[in-house]
Amino acid sequence: MTEIVFVVEDDPEGGLTARALGESIFTQADDMDGLRKMIRDAVRCHFPDETSRPKMIRLHQVRDEVIAL
Repeated sequence: MTEIVFVVEDDPEGGLTARALGESIFTQADDMDGLRKMIRDAVRCHFPDETSRPKMIRLHQVRDEVIAL
């Protein structure tokens, strides 16, 4: 595996959440910088063997926007 993809969403209670597609990895943080750090740490923990660890992390940010009419 060369890449792992995380879906990043706003948490309704504040902050951000990230979940990996195809892997059981979930993390959260108060801001984007903190979330990047938490994602790196979670990937390192989930793939302790460096040879099987993805080389890239892709963040797919999902945002809902409501527009009143």
